[in-house]
Amino acid sequence: MRERVNDMKEIYLAGGCFWGLEMYMRHVPHIADVEVGYANGPTGKTTYEDVCAASGHAEVCRVVYDNDNIGLDGVLRYFFDVIDPTSLNKQGGDVGVQYRTGVYFTDKSDEAVVAASLLDLQKLYEKPINVEYLPLINYCRAEEYHQKYLIKNPGGYCHIPSYKWENMGEAM
Repeated sequence: MRERVNDMKEIYLAGGCFWGLEMYMRHVPHIADVEVGYANGPTGKTTYEDVCAASGHAEVCRVVYDNDNIGLDGVLRYFFDVIDPTSLNKQGGDVGVQYRTGVYFTDKSDEAVVAASLLDLQKLYEKPINVEYLPLINYCRAEEYHQKYLIKNPGGYCHIPSYKWENMGEAM
């Protein structure tokens, strides 16, 4: 008899500078893979230099998760814990459209889950939520020096406090 393979899914999360979000998501239980890249800009290809010059892309983390054990709702709860969802185009000290918050999905059925999660999140805030949620239009992987940046550069800048991931255990 064959063993059942878990249902792996992906979601693209924009939460300010992608270095910290990547490090944090690597520590979340039942996350199988994380990489950083650029999404939902006017072109399918871009560079960090173009993004910094306001290309319109968001810095994102592509998150592959075990849907059987955490589900999209669970992934989003972790994500919402490390962003200011009321901030527009700003997280921590990072300001610009590339630092917007967003959830970009490839599976149309995820839209309802994201919408419901954002409605629940709004109940916790008086100010309006500024997290966009849209289908993924395009994505390109960021340059290699951005991948696992805070592992390679432990003293690097991060708007997410390190205690958020240090208490979760080992990174994947």
